[in-house]
Amino acid sequence: MTGAAWQARIERAGQIAGAGFLVTHDRVLTCAHVVPEENGGQAAVTVSFPQLPGSAPVPARVVARGAWGGHPSDLGDLAVLELAAEVSITPAALAPADTAHGDRKLIAYGFPRGYDEGQLAEYRTTGPVRVGGEWIQLEAWSGHGQPLVAGFSGAAVVLVETGEVVGMVTAAAGARDIRTGRMLPTDVFARHCAELEGLVPTAGRPLAARRRLRRLVEKAVRTGLVCDPVRLYADAADELAPAPPRGGFDSLWSAALFVQAELDDPDTVTRFADRLDALLHPPAAPPSGTGSTGPAWEPILVELRHSGAGEDHVQVEVSAYSGERRHPVASDTVPLAGLHGYLQDRIDAAFSHLTPGGDELIAFSLPRDWLDWPVDRWACAPGDAPLGCAYPVVVTDHTRRGRGTRHVLTRTWNRLGASTGQVHRVTCDSPEKPGELRLALRRNGTCLTGFAAVPDAALTREHFKNSLTAPAPVIVWSRRGCGGTGAGTDGCRDTCPGAAFLDALDTHVRHVPPAELPRHVLALRDEADSRDDHWARDIQLLWDDPRCFKDRHEGAAHVHTPVA
Repeated sequence: MTGAAWQARIERAGQIAGAGFLVTHDRVLTCAHVVPEENGGQAAVTVSFPQLPGSAPVPARVVARGAWGGHPSDLGDLAVLELAAEVSITPAALAPADTAHGDRKLIAYGFPRGYDEGQLAEYRTTGPVRVGGEWIQLEAWSGHGQPLVAGFSGAAVVLVETGEVVGMVTAAAGARDIRTGRMLPTDVFARHCAELEGLVPTAGRPLAARRRLRRLVEKAVRTGLVCDPVRLYADAADELAPAPPRGGFDSLWSAALFVQAELDDPDTVTRFADRLDALLHPPAAPPSGTGSTGPAWEPILVELRHSGAGEDHVQVEVSAYSGERRHPVASDTVPLAGLHGYLQDRIDAAFSHLTPGGDELIAFSLPRDWLDWPVDRWACAPGDAPLGCAYPVVVTDHTRRGRGTRHVLTRTWNRLGASTGQVHRVTCDSPEKPGELRLALRRNGTCLTGFAAVPDAALTREHFKNSLTAPAPVIVWSRRGCGGTGAGTDGCRDTCPGAAFLDALDTHVRHVPPAELPRHVLALRDEADSRDDHWARDIQLLWDDPRCFKDRHEGAAHVHTPVA
């Protein structure tokens, strides 16, 4: 529960009505009976986040509700609230309800009378049998403690071990001496609200594909993308797929639900997501006077350096770039053991400085001996997805942030434009000498250099250093690539794993413009997340475009200084 800022308090007409939880950056889930319709109208509703003391309540409105009829035994006691503005809080991670069975501790965070700041209640599931096919029964973890009472309705039921939400509190036992209640399990959410389907992992369907499609639909809705869901489905479906419903799809969410729930072919889900991604990110026209193309990235820059406080500490600086301005977020020296948690909060805070719906990018500027760190595998939040499966994540060499190198890199990127081509391969037994590689990269305008070996491999270590100083704009390798002992030796007797990585890399990026590589690698990481044997599972992308890190005030003299 640590850091679960997505826990919400629902107020109606100025009074606490119940609890809820954030499921997207502008959607909160609660019970229908917490926000009932009254005489055909709706009392003013606000949502606040008590885990963030001092944050202002956000006005909200009901945009979807189940078929709840007003009685505790009625089905569909669920409502979706839309916030008046997006919040920079990581949404709750939902999990299948069956993960809660087996005497595993569950926690609900509600707002009983007298506890405006909230109160915790500890429970477990009674068993896997569904009550009325709708609810899972809860029973108190112990004979004392906080019971489920008024104020807990709509509270997320959270698995303590992982921080994942497995259900929502809808009712408590009527008798004082009986400590039981009911929760609506996560897999029932979509039964009453189609747009929630993509949020809940379902057995038999790859989580990575569902997560990617959900993220794309969220962005399409948030940015007001105009598209025909029926045509989108028709483009993605094969000849064996069922026809769309007679009346078509009433929303993009409905089409996404149909693709995931009614089709057995996972490739259709991928094609549907690919086509939606293409609509969301059409090729940009090159700016006047340059050959550049691609998205207008809005990066969050995480700079990590060795600290004078010792090897067990890291110097950290986090900034966000938007509107050609740098927004400082945090600067501190942090114990290495607490680095992940520190960055989770600061990266989340940095999103508040980005344009809603913009093309976010998370860039880690690292010392050269840290470039192989698996920063893309660090979690977005405790128990959440890896950072590199949620956002485009790249690394860059901190020593290349000097102005001279940035000038050369900018010229290189302007020259590359939308060019594509084969990967310049550096194998573990490369015939090129390190100096020859540096000259080749400078003369040929290569946009992507691929290494079969890890950066500190003996045979290619100098090649890697020379590619950094060339400077090569994009370098890719696998963190579990060849150790660099040389093809034909004991390390690569039959096949070289690094060479196989380069083969797959060349196949997948041959036609990808360099500016689009971060997003393309995001899709590869998402696809590889559920498979240990996927070739791209440990892909590392060093991608360095200085044009993304513009600050029109950088280096400008202050108007009131003597030298201005």
